[in-house]
Amino acid sequence: MVNIKVNGVPLQVEEGTTILDAAKKINIKIPTLCYNPDLHPWAACGICIVRMEGSPKMVRACCTPVSEGMAIVTHDPEIIKVRRTVVELILSNHPNDCLQCPRNGNCELQRLAAEFGIRQVPYQSIVKDLPIDDSNPAIVLNPEKCVRCGRCVKVCQDMQNVWAIEFLGRGINGRIASAADVPLGDSPCIKCGQCAAHCPVGAIYERDDTTKVWAALQNPNVHPVVQIAPAVRVALGEEFGLEPGTIITKKIYAALRRLGFKTVFDTNFSADLTIMEEGTELVKRLTQGGDIPLITSCCPAWVDYMEKYYTDFIPNFSTAKSPQQMMGAMIKTYWAQKAGVDPAKIFSVSVMPCTAKKWETTRNDDMRSSGYQDVDVSITTRELARMIKQAGIDILNLPDEEADSPLGPYTGAGTIFGATGGVMEAAVRTAYYLVTKKELGDVNFVAARGLKGVKEAEVDLDGKKIRIAVAHQMGNIAAVLDKIREAREAGKEPPYHFVEVMACRGGCIGGGGQPYGCTDEVRAKRISGIYHDDEKSTYRCSHQNPYIKQVYDEFLGEPNSHKAHELLHTHYVARPLYLK
Repeated sequence: MVNIKVNGVPLQVEEGTTILDAAKKINIKIPTLCYNPDLHPWAACGICIVRMEGSPKMVRACCTPVSEGMAIVTHDPEIIKVRRTVVELILSNHPNDCLQCPRNGNCELQRLAAEFGIRQVPYQSIVKDLPIDDSNPAIVLNPEKCVRCGRCVKVCQDMQNVWAIEFLGRGINGRIASAADVPLGDSPCIKCGQCAAHCPVGAIYERDDTTKVWAALQNPNVHPVVQIAPAVRVALGEEFGLEPGTIITKKIYAALRRLGFKTVFDTNFSADLTIMEEGTELVKRLTQGGDIPLITSCCPAWVDYMEKYYTDFIPNFSTAKSPQQMMGAMIKTYWAQKAGVDPAKIFSVSVMPCTAKKWETTRNDDMRSSGYQDVDVSITTRELARMIKQAGIDILNLPDEEADSPLGPYTGAGTIFGATGGVMEAAVRTAYYLVTKKELGDVNFVAARGLKGVKEAEVDLDGKKIRIAVAHQMGNIAAVLDKIREAREAGKEPPYHFVEVMACRGGCIGGGGQPYGCTDEVRAKRISGIYHDDEKSTYRCSHQNPYIKQVYDEFLGEPNSHKAHELLHTHYVARPLYLK
């Protein structure tokens, strides 16, 4: 511990603490723009400058560690003047079109300009005429709005290990662009959207597909159907002033009906369906032979990453589609037949925490297993929030409503898909039953939970020890896969039997399409909400869902049946890093 003073206030903090974090402990806010708690600070913007008492030298608070006896001044007229000048200089290179910007009202630069009371910029406006890159099916890059904070580069390279975005040029000609300056759609981008989630301004954002949804809702010849993902229910409330993790599932159902959707289903149901298919696949590989470990496949950004960077693991990938795509197939086959609705007239929409889901809807021909495009449009949590606000719906005061049957009711196992380790935990609950024909005494598999980058554990399945690994945040997966590859090349037994991977930190609750401002504190609250939803569920294992049993009895036959493979499974191919 070291003793310091901040604005004359004595304070004891742990050695190595930055000035920025030390000031927070006594409720002093130092303004920042490039800083983000997910990223190692690198002092790009210069807004967080402070100085030491008795010294004219200014240092950057985000990356300067405290030392014994340090006396820090965080605010005085000179410091505020310098910070204001930095913001003004950034604004002089920034387009003045806030009203048309997707981040209007939720922009960190806009907030700083308001806090410093900037009404005019005293410098010549030099805004580069750079074209918008909309070549990517999930992400739009508008380099004119870039403030060169570098967050997207650090996220893409350090957190995600994808390297699809980089700095190009120097000085005033410096800019952010996709790798090798190719269109973003031709780059190694895996569409995870973490660049957009971390961008402080409107330089990178999700492709907006709400116009397509509005058109379908207003078309009298269309039957609009919607599904909502597990992670949406614990995050959408943030857009309406609620605490992260607040569960508003039944109000979301009600809001969707008021938007005009005729049928409302829940992706948690198809998460239960995924567990039946994937769990059966795991048991078959363990008992009848097959490539081990089995690796989960419900995260499309991870699928894209694997097909580009780790193609030798294609045989290990579960062939089970994601819950989104399983639901899409079931809506236009089983439900359409049961409800007497022409599948050609169904417009199927998914609400997802993920930008990569937009790409997944057309990933390959397996996404048309119903004879039509199984999911017509995927929108993010942020897009749904905008639609609700546009429609004037007071979602927080709506009466609770239920999802429609039979593709709506879900178990706790389905809802925990939204958190890192949730797919693994749900699979273990059902795999245990499939092997032993007995129910687990305690279904809480806590070893799979938490925000540690890689989690390892053992599960006892009727006397057989099953080794598992859970990895989230794309940059953490290399250590797991390299360990498996080394064992394989050495002719040794695989270190794991089952591996779960989620591209985004925290899993889907931290997806690229979730409300802005996601930190580990926010992630922990969303995860807590997910597990609270699990704990209050009548059924907590996927195989216990009576509507899952009904679907197999009436339509699919049994897990991994021929019909299930036609509708609920997919295949993978090696993809080049660059399309050009």
